[in-house]
Formats: sequence, C-alpha cells, structure tokens
Amino acid sequence: MGLLSNKVERSEIKPGDHIYTYRAVFAYSHHGIFVGGSKVVHFTPERNENSATETSAKSYEEIYNLPPSCPTFPDCGFRQPTSGVVLSCLDCFLRNGSLYCFEYGVTPSVFLAKVRGGTCTTAMADPPDAVIHRAMYLLQNGFGNYDVFQNNCEDFALYCKTGLLIVDRLGVGRSGQASSVIGAPLAALLSSPLKLLMPSPVGVATVTAGMYCMSRYATDIGVRSDVIKVAVEDLAVNLGWGPNGQVQEEEDGRPDLQIVK
Repeated sequence: MGLLSNKVERSEIKPGDHIYTYRAVFAYSHHGIFVGGSKVVHFTPERNENSATETSAKSYEEIYNLPPSCPTFPDCGFRQPTSGVVLSCLDCFLRNGSLYCFEYGVTPSVFLAKVRGGTCTTAMADPPDAVIHRAMYLLQNGFGNYDVFQNNCEDFALYCKTGLLIVDRLGVGRSGQASSVIGAPLAALLSSPLKLLMPSPVGVATVTAGMYCMSRYATDIGVRSDVIKVAVEDLAVNLGWGPNGQVQEEEDGRPDLQIVK
C-alpha cells in the first residue's frame, strides 16, 4: 500500500483485515471484514420480500452487493432472516473488482493527503481475534438498519475493527465515504463568498480543497469526541435493537438509544 493507493494482492491480506473494492466505475466502495478461508463478512441493506422488483432490471443481489449463487462455497451468501450482514466468498465480494486494504492508525498528515474518503482512519485497530469475533457475532445477530449516511458497510467494518460507537446518532456516522459526500458540498458552500475576495480560481479551489479535507478529518472516528468503546454483545442494548439487529423505535419515532459502556 502507498500514499496514492491502498491496492493489495490477495496473498497480502490477513484474517481480521478491513478490505474494500470499488463499484460502479469507482463511484463508491463496498467494505467488509476478511475472516480467513477466502470468506468476507459485510453489511448490506436487508432484503424486503414485499418490495416491487418489476421496477428494476437489476436483481436485489446486483443492487446491494449480495453474491449470486456460488458454485465454490455452499455457505456463500449466508445471512440471518431480516439481517443485512452477509458471509460471502472473496470472489463474490470483489465481483471482478480490485482488492484494497483499509488503513488504521495513520498520521493526520497522511489522512489529509488521502483526498478520497473511505480509505483510512487515524483510529487504532484492535487485534485480529477481536475483529473477527465482532464480525462473526454480528453475522448471527445483525447490525441494525442499513443507512447510507449513518450505518453503512464502512460503518460496519470500522466498528468491527475498533469497537467504537458514535453516541450522537443524529449526525454523520463513522463512514469516511459519507463524510466526503457531505463535506464536498459544504466546503464549496462555505468557500463561495471567497470568490468575491479572491480573483484567482486557483486560490478559491485551494481553499475549498482545504475545507473539504478538514471536514473529513473532523468527522474521523480517531479524533471525534462523541465515540465510546462498546462490546459487541452490548450493541443491542445501546442501539435499541430487536431480533436480528432491527431498530426498535419509541413512540416519537426515534430510535431508543441507551449508553452501556
């Protein structure tokens, strides 16, 4: 892995690694935890059997990164009912894409140099045994409701690697991709008044890029102050999950959140 790319060969990854691959011509990345034996545990939206499938030419598996029927591994595609946590073989997870390894414990300068979000964090990773335990536990018990901005595949992998949970569930989640999506328009908006003060487009672009990078850094789980370490067995209590990780809501429609350290 280098400063510009986290691309690795299959022989380089180890059980407990946080891996990812790009989808839709690098439009976004899909993340998971490599647990050994050519198997990956990853998080997708749970399947809704009542949804209308006629409106899309693509299958549910194609849209949500689930593996098709795998001739090599009979357990590829295993998941609990109503849960979005899936066990896939490495081939089905990558779907002919390249393999990348997420970096942990990077310095702030390296983090800021990685212009694209969802590739690294300043947070330190836990030992591989703890990471695999979390991933396999969540495979059996679920990881709550999938949310693109607050609880996505990268959030899942980051939790498995660090055990860190964000207390404020109303803001952006742990995902660097989500931070990038929000940070880019915000940086452009905040820097727009500078166009009146800076005649040079290069100057405005530089300031915008700086604001974007700082917004990403401010939401990184390694520097946030609203994160706590939570044992995987306590996640259901902390997030108000019901069976298979489904969120139980209060009468006002908000998730029932408790903090158990």
